[in-house]
Amino acid sequence: MAQAYMTEKGNGGGSEPEPSESRFRRRLAELRGDRGIWRRGLVLAGISVLISLVMIFHAQLPNDVGNLGSLTETFLPWLGLAVPVLLAAAVFRRSATALIAILLTAVVWANLFGGLVTDKSGSGGNLMVATHNVDADNADPRGTAESVAKSGADVLALTELKGSVVPVYEKALAGTYKYHSVEGTVGVWSKYPLTASSPVDIKMGWTRAMRATVDTAQGQVAVFVAHLPSVRVKPNAGFTANQRDNSADALGAALAAEPLKKVILLGDLNGTMNDRALSEVTSQMRSTQGAAGDGFGFSWPAQFPMARIDQIMVRGITPQASWTLPRTGSDHLPIAARLAL
Repeated sequence: MAQAYMTEKGNGGGSEPEPSESRFRRRLAELRGDRGIWRRGLVLAGISVLISLVMIFHAQLPNDVGNLGSLTETFLPWLGLAVPVLLAAAVFRRSATALIAILLTAVVWANLFGGLVTDKSGSGGNLMVATHNVDADNADPRGTAESVAKSGADVLALTELKGSVVPVYEKALAGTYKYHSVEGTVGVWSKYPLTASSPVDIKMGWTRAMRATVDTAQGQVAVFVAHLPSVRVKPNAGFTANQRDNSADALGAALAAEPLKKVILLGDLNGTMNDRALSEVTSQMRSTQGAAGDGFGFSWPAQFPMARIDQIMVRGITPQASWTLPRTGSDHLPIAARLAL
């Protein structure tokens, strides 16, 4: 009876669960015997390879048709969203070919943008700066001014200032900033003395850029404030940015001619650091977000930020931290940085 009982227990048709190691080996054997594992998912693999090539060779994408290259570079980090979607599809299709291609795409994305995901901010710095496109149609300019003033910035740049509303900003910021200068639709407010304020010609026909010297305790700093022309996506012309590109070249020339060693650029450049059209500027300036930021620092649109087109860049100065500020009545988020002069 005992022997019969043992035999029944040993062959009881699954009365005991199969060890996980056995299940894994059985599954592995099934996959090895699946001759279609390398043939399935070729379309998924092709899509993944295409995305990888776009990320690697984005600088070679042509701008002749609708400024396709610049448009792609503006939203380049978002291509990473395709990785988890494709990965799930590859697992569902049980495709080893697609899985390998997608993993390579993930490696490419991590190589390009992985450093932006981490928090690189430090605790040092002796000058805090901020910039904000306040939106000409802002329904609450006073509230916007008070909000950015609370950030604690020593130097604040505002762009897209409507002439009739400038007095509102001046009054709201007077208690925090002793010095300020407005040129056209851009302005700078400072806790330190401002000298040599003047417009900067960016080839637009009216003033949307300026330069001023800030006399800090660590010496003079050249501060540029700029609002480059907007770009548009038009059905009949694609991504139109010719005026923005020409203004960027003019701004780059002004920065290159700056005699002071310590330079700060603040403003809305209507382009990201990846955008080749801004190369005359980005090639000689360092992004505070890229060097010492927490995450991507997307600033536009404020409702759901998808790109960092507002920038803080420096030359001859060490960025210590860079971040976005709380939303105001504008369609942009304000951004700030802490610098070591």
